[in-house]
Amino acid sequence: MTRELRPAFVLIVVMTVLTGLIYPLAVTGTAQLLFPAKAHGSLIERDGSIVGSALIGQSFTGEAYFHPRPSAAGQGYDAANSGAGNLGATNRALVEAQAKAIAELRSANPDAQGPVPADLATASGSGLDPHISPAGAAFQVERVAKARNLPPERVRALVAEFTEGRQFGLFGEPRVNVLLLNLALDERFPAKQMSSR
Repeated sequence: MTRELRPAFVLIVVMTVLTGLIYPLAVTGTAQLLFPAKAHGSLIERDGSIVGSALIGQSFTGEAYFHPRPSAAGQGYDAANSGAGNLGATNRALVEAQAKAIAELRSANPDAQGPVPADLATASGSGLDPHISPAGAAFQVERVAKARNLPPERVRALVAEFTEGRQFGLFGEPRVNVLLLNLALDERFPAKQMSSR
């Protein structure tokens, strides 16, 4: 029996060391060496303080900021509560929540033209998506421009500058990182230029 158990025990120890120690250390070390910013969570720093991550959405509610899509991860994009709502397209709660979100978006953006972009009224699968569509950003331009006392063309140009294309030109859809866009708004058009509202 010892002859049969010994190879199994040795195999368990070897595989544990390989897959539980050597492989994770190699992957972590490679990531730290080749992609240090991404390996540390793509954190964004301003004036010596971390203000967020380019990978996780944040809540913005002020008139002078672009708003993200709704989060299914609780209040404030709680990363510990990530996950989809799992409500079907015909679920009454989902339909009512979307109708409420659309009404609030129309009320907050009275000068916006056209239909409300779907991503502004629906949460992403993770509930933590940091991006909105270019159409979602365009829908909010008039409100942001008015709140910051800016011509809408300047805000549209900033949105265009921060619109990311498809990954490798093939995968996904064009998108706008809300945190990066709002940080650029504050840097280029500081609060002193905004109205006192």
